[in-house]
Amino acid sequence: MIRLPPLSAIRAFEAAGRHENFSRAAEELGMTQAAISYQIRQLEDRVGKPLFVREKGRVRLSDSGKRLLPAVASGFAGIAEAFAALREEDQDVLSVNTAISFGGSWLSSRIGRFQLRHPDLAVRVSLANELVDFGLGGIDAAIRAGNGEWDGLRSDFLFRQHFAPICSAAFLEANAIRRPEDLLDVERLGPNDALWAGWFAAAGLGTPPPRRGIVLDSQWQEATTVLSGFGIAMMTPLYWRADLESGRLVQPFETLYLSPSSQWFVHPEGRAGVRKIERFREWLHDEVAADRDFLPSEVWEPPQ
Repeated sequence: MIRLPPLSAIRAFEAAGRHENFSRAAEELGMTQAAISYQIRQLEDRVGKPLFVREKGRVRLSDSGKRLLPAVASGFAGIAEAFAALREEDQDVLSVNTAISFGGSWLSSRIGRFQLRHPDLAVRVSLANELVDFGLGGIDAAIRAGNGEWDGLRSDFLFRQHFAPICSAAFLEANAIRRPEDLLDVERLGPNDALWAGWFAAAGLGTPPPRRGIVLDSQWQEATTVLSGFGIAMMTPLYWRADLESGRLVQPFETLYLSPSSQWFVHPEGRAGVRKIERFREWLHDEVAADRDFLPSEVWEPPQ
């Protein structure tokens, strides 16, 4: 049998430690400051160590309190996730966060197929390049670039980040681009971006000299610009497969720059098994598998 201090005392400690203020903890928990102080005293008597340093007009965590708080907070977060999973398991709206380039291209062009497969579920997609904080609530899952290692999250590998120069057919013809070095003399979007340096290295060339040029926030914006006939951009061929196959966009060279980063489907570990998340995860893997014929095998293998 697990012997724990009273849950009310642990909860008082977590709130007081998070705020480092007994009054704010009391307001949050609907208690009096005296009650919070009493609960923490009880807990300190139980563990035999002070958890707070009392100073005139304020309190702060002691070294013991600092060691204890992360474990207690994590425990409460896990409990909250477990109850949320039970409560939301049958709800029919899945909230997914993803970066603008991926969400505005690859995902948006395919999301209708998920709806057809699961008409009883709905998906709300939010686009943002900043990493979402699952602890704030409101987001069930995300598609995130990185190495796949995030504390408290389950990560499913989707594909390796990859890039190549892409432009319109008219721009290619007007600039007589035949060799990789020809790209040094044409308008390149984000010309000083590290992606260009990575691609030139993969093509067997040195680092390109710095130059002025247009810098845009996402491939979504870059695609609009190059489709208008201006410039060539370092873009992800997979995101623009339909445009490349139709000829609206052109990839002059097969060489790819493979980034050490990959795309992953992630969600809190405590939400594993939730129906709407699992169905979306399965659908994502099926969609990625359907694109395997389009790119070399290295794209579909995580970096070593």
